Amino acid sequence: MLNLFIFLLALLIDFLFGELPRVAHPVVWIGKVISFWERFAPSEPFVCFHSRQLPLVIARSGATNQSHSTQDRLREKSSARSQLVYGGAMVLLTILIFTLPVYFLLLYVSQVSPIAYIAVGALLLKPSFSFTELRQTALEIKVLLARDNLEEARARMPALVSRETQNLGKPELVSATVESVAENTCDSIIAPLFYFLLFGVPGAVAYRVVNTSDAMIGYHGKYEYLGRFAAKLDDVLNFIPARISGLLLVIAAYLCRKDRKNAWRIMLRDHGKTESPNAGWPMSAAAGALRVRLERVGCYSLGDTNNPLSPDLIAPGVKLAEVATLLCVLFCLTMEVTHFVFTA
Repeated sequence: MLNLFIFLLALLIDFLFGELPRVAHPVVWIGKVISFWERFAPSEPFVCFHSRQLPLVIARSGATNQSHSTQDRLREKSSARSQLVYGGAMVLLTILIFTLPVYFLLLYVSQVSPIAYIAVGALLLKPSFSFTELRQTALEIKVLLARDNLEEARARMPALVSRETQNLGKPELVSATVESVAENTCDSIIAPLFYFLLFGVPGAVAYRVVNTSDAMIGYHGKYEYLGRFAAKLDDVLNFIPARISGLLLVIAAYLCRKDRKNAWRIMLRDHGKTESPNAGWPMSAAAGALRVRLERVGCYSLGDTNNPLSPDLIAPGVKLAEVATLLCVLFCLTMEVTHFVFTA
């Protein structure tokens, strides 16, 4: 039953105060720890540039060049393997660094006072999810776009997306905002609460560590191997929450009097078009509900072009996320009360 009060108090903190100052925010410190480990990561996989071997081609036989090519491939595989192992170790170690103190602190506080346990638990749970800041940022960008203040809107976009936004026009900025609100309905709200239900506050904290790791190093290119473990683990952890998020957004479309049938149809049709196996579920559901095409050029296109991508679409997108979040909260409350009744 105490977890129920932890959950309610954490929601109240988010509603009243939003995010903690950056200097005290655990996610910021998670990022600092990951950046610290990254300094000692193995060097990038060795890349063989054949142009640099041209003198060898002239001076040596083909057999010698083949030997060098084999050595290059072995060195590249060894470096890639080292990065992969190191990347996995840094994520697991960071999880332990942040979850073990939370676990033992709550264990200690629970023996001191139930009220202290609730207060500390809520303060530790709150940074694992965020809705108020997501909502405020999206609506601020809506106002900026409505005023054609594209430069300032682009400057605010990094708070929502990691992609390059400096060359995006107004429709692309609208699309990116709606996509981010939909995707973060899963990543920033439903997924951490899902793991809170399963494993308590330490579970929500562990999820946030993995999700932050994926956001920092789970990319191709420089982090192709170093971030692969973080990216795959994030995919696994979001597998169920992403599908729950998509379903909740379809239900929200019905409650908000949007096109629920189209939301369901587009979600089933387009969820697999994103590189991520999970992000497409909530984003395609939102695209269908709003009857728009959400597109990241060169990556994916979700939904059909029925309505133009105008700033006025951002508020309904936020409303869908609000209702989906409310449904998630009601579900969590129901599960906590049910658990208390059957274990009392």
